Amino acid sequence: MSDWKPIIGLEVHAELLTRSKMFSPCPVVDSVEAEPNTAVDPVSLGLPGTLPVINERAVEFGLMVALALNCHIPRFNQFARKNYFYPDLPKGYQISQYDRPLAVNGYLDVEVTPEDGEPYLKRVRIRRAHLEEDTGKLTHMNGDSLVDYNRSGVPLLEIVTEPDIHSADEAEAYARALRAILQYLGVNNGDMSKGVLRIEPNISVMHRDDTDYRTRTEVKNLNSIRSLYRSIQYEINRQIALWESGEGVKQATLGWDEARQRIVVQRYKERADEYRYFPEPDLPVLEITPEWVERVRAQLPELPDAKRRRLMEVFGLSAYDARVLVMDQAVAQFYEAAVAAGANPKSAANWLVGSLFSLMNREGVEREAIAAIRIQPAQFAALVKLVDGGTLNRGTAAVVLEEMWQTGADPAQIVAEKGLAQVSDADAVAAAVAGVLAANEAMVRDYLAGKEKLFGALMGQCMAALKGKGNPQVVSEVLRRQLEARRGG
Repeated sequence: MSDWKPIIGLEVHAELLTRSKMFSPCPVVDSVEAEPNTAVDPVSLGLPGTLPVINERAVEFGLMVALALNCHIPRFNQFARKNYFYPDLPKGYQISQYDRPLAVNGYLDVEVTPEDGEPYLKRVRIRRAHLEEDTGKLTHMNGDSLVDYNRSGVPLLEIVTEPDIHSADEAEAYARALRAILQYLGVNNGDMSKGVLRIEPNISVMHRDDTDYRTRTEVKNLNSIRSLYRSIQYEINRQIALWESGEGVKQATLGWDEARQRIVVQRYKERADEYRYFPEPDLPVLEITPEWVERVRAQLPELPDAKRRRLMEVFGLSAYDARVLVMDQAVAQFYEAAVAAGANPKSAANWLVGSLFSLMNREGVEREAIAAIRIQPAQFAALVKLVDGGTLNRGTAAVVLEEMWQTGADPAQIVAEKGLAQVSDADAVAAAVAGVLAANEAMVRDYLAGKEKLFGALMGQCMAALKGKGNPQVVSEVLRRQLEARRGG
């Protein structure tokens, strides 16, 4: 692997959250939930005699993304016909943009945190961002293909990077950062499971002796960042093995088989000139004036980097916690709602990034789905306040959090029903500690003889005697006091 360097560029296809389609007033619907072929019109069905009209809101959404990605916005851009013939494209071509896209030459700075190395900042250059219409959706069953045209004509923004990405870690960091920006802008909800955000990596490898790029492949329509990471890792290893065996890599379109965790070849890749692009004759050249750009800029909300800085400055969070919290808009909203409900900002961040994320990982719940879990932000805040107020220690709080996860019950109710309130009463703690010391005379003698590491074992037995509900600070103080009393005796 040290002799090889991965070369990766990403194409991200983001459906835009407009009310109507890219070139017609036909409404946009949830293409997963809606009944098939109920949101169609003559334009999206490609019927003869129909004419497209540009959706102004889709253009503004594209401009918002372009500004957030530090892109240059040319004054003039133009739509083009991209010709190919599939059942999901009834008119035989897609209206897209080719040599005159909406935006060019941008960049996105992302923090990469590899599993086996130190975090570092990575700049990924954006080659272009262009508008187009989405295709219909095919469902293959028993050798037949069913077509749903609800998605046909939905506004789509394609964002293409330069081949600046050199690992699956960098690809993941870029994808997460870009998805967060799209969510914060309100132009895409980031739900990859429904196909509203699709990622396609172009992958090749270079040997250390190479002076030019080798053949690349493209993995199509990945519907999760986890699949993006795994498919890139797999394809890098596959290509290296092919080159080292002398077989070589053929340019191809690939798919990712999630069930078998492997790459599958779908077809050999077409060249761009096979699409026979030419200017769309039914649409005018679009002029983006500086005044229009500035009106759009004024609409930009607080973006992830700005929110991260604010959380650090206002709440005193660490750079790591702030970055993790803003990575998914739903997580940031959950956190800020918990703080608004009275949770200490630092404590809430610690419990969210640590304990709650661990539960979500264990249950296979993606972070962007945090709004769907049973625990509400106000309940989470109540748990944090019980810990900070001394009612619960961390151990019993973890038990309460688990119960909240399973049932959605309020933490105070769980504490009352299960008798989990922390024991801080000095007399109760002293009695429990005295009992532990009496039952472990040999351990006490060894501790007093200099084996101070035994304090932790004695502390653990004291906490067990208090059924995990002891206040650790009080237990520790009483234990030390009783041990020193024995030393003096």
